[in-house]
Amino acid sequence: MKKPTREDVRQRCSRKRRYLTQGDALEAAMLRGVERQRVAYLCPICGRWHLASAG
Repeated sequence: MKKPTREDVRQRCSRKRRYLTQGDALEAAMLRGVERQRVAYLCPICGRWHLASAG
């Protein structure tokens, strides 16, 4: 499997919701009822927080 290019990563970032803080991201997961299935991470591309699947 080839390593994703920077452009691939940038495109994935642009399709995800962005949150100002980790708390905002985790609160959004909680409101959707998926907090145990999601983790928040700081995106190195946009500098905002995204949610990703846990595990």
